[in-house]
Amino acid sequence: MKRAYLLDMDGVIYREDQLIEGASRLITLLLERNIPFLFVTNNSAPTPNDLAVKMAHLGTKGLSSRHFYTSALNTADFLREMHPVCTAFALGEGGLTHALQEARIPNDSISPHYVVVGEGSPSSEKITKAHELIEKGARLVATNPDCWCPVSAHKTRPGAGALTAYLETSTGQRAYYLGKPNPYMFSRAAKRLLGAKSPVREVVMIGDTMETDIRGAIEIGMQAYLVLSGSTALEDLRNYVYQPTRVLENVADLVKEIESGQHCDRLSSPTFRSLAPATHSRQKKRYSTA
Repeated sequence: MKRAYLLDMDGVIYREDQLIEGASRLITLLLERNIPFLFVTNNSAPTPNDLAVKMAHLGTKGLSSRHFYTSALNTADFLREMHPVCTAFALGEGGLTHALQEARIPNDSISPHYVVVGEGSPSSEKITKAHELIEKGARLVATNPDCWCPVSAHKTRPGAGALTAYLETSTGQRAYYLGKPNPYMFSRAAKRLLGAKSPVREVVMIGDTMETDIRGAIEIGMQAYLVLSGSTALEDLRNYVYQPTRVLENVADLVKEIESGQHCDRLSSPTFRSLAPATHSRQKKRYSTA
């Protein structure tokens, strides 16, 4: 049973600074058995090297920058493909500016083609500058739609989607959101993993968020495994029209399947009827409907 895997990180591989049960063993198995895999994250702040260093500190071995694909890289890929000679004014941290530089998209604070918003806390002066550039004709692009991001178990911070929504409101211009659940994120990640001609049905997305990980995978035709170790509880599934292919308690369930080569009964998606009566969830959602 050899598939290719795309894996979300926060809530799937780790929570805060602790690896989730089965994560270390899963990474070891994927590397030892040469199973193609790629970590995909909506966090545009870190570079792939930053993420490789973080994972090493958490206790994993054998990972390098090539194992990571961020929404910043996805945004740079999109702009380079759509507009090869464009310029951009970036609101974001090092991962975004590095991705744009690697794609040879110059920074332009005078007359850019695009204002690109990623994770970070820009100054009020820089936000005002972005507003002015959009009013002058720059198009608004966001690395991802997440309105908030977790900092710890009980603390969050504003995400790229929140700042983008602010600029949408102040300028009247609608933004284009990249990252998950945009199908472009999944298609480019699959292309990096298996090459341009490989069908996406050979790839499995493993994530903890219905609005981004699972929705994007389902819409592009990938298998989608939901883990319950992150932001989604089992009873939340009845609130969604689309459903995951399978539900895992955590990635340790997947480890058992890979090690044995046998289908694991615990990896069966529950039916809509088996879930508890619907309740109105007050849980925060990462996905922006803007």
